[in-house]
Amino acid sequence: MERTYIMLKPDAVKRHLMGEVISRIERKGFNIINMKMITLNEAVLKEHYAHLVEKPFFPEIVEYMVSGPVLAMIVEGNDVVKGMRFLMGATNWLEANPGTIRGDYANSTTENLIHGSDSVENAEIEIKRFFGNI
Repeated sequence: MERTYIMLKPDAVKRHLMGEVISRIERKGFNIINMKMITLNEAVLKEHYAHLVEKPFFPEIVEYMVSGPVLAMIVEGNDVVKGMRFLMGATNWLEANPGTIRGDYANSTTENLIHGSDSVENAEIEIKRFFGNI
């Protein structure tokens, strides 16, 4: 079994879409094996988004990501990293296909509802970052 890190961002929480997203994950056949609500801070965001820290839009990301709690999840299943990336849809909401989470619910590229690990290796790093050694 493969596992991945999934985070429902502040807009998903504020818009009361957690149940809908969780249902989609479960209906796809993936198992949520751990979850918790957390509030992020700038230090963890600099680590998590290290590849974006030098970008001019990074302060906007921080402002958005600390604006409310997020739902952190460990999701398990066959090819779950690729499967969840498909289920989430393109990062740019304008390119996300209907039927995907972002295609159906996102209305901004910054506030795009959900984060998912992009590789098995990064999934383990992100799981450790948000859940410790599980």
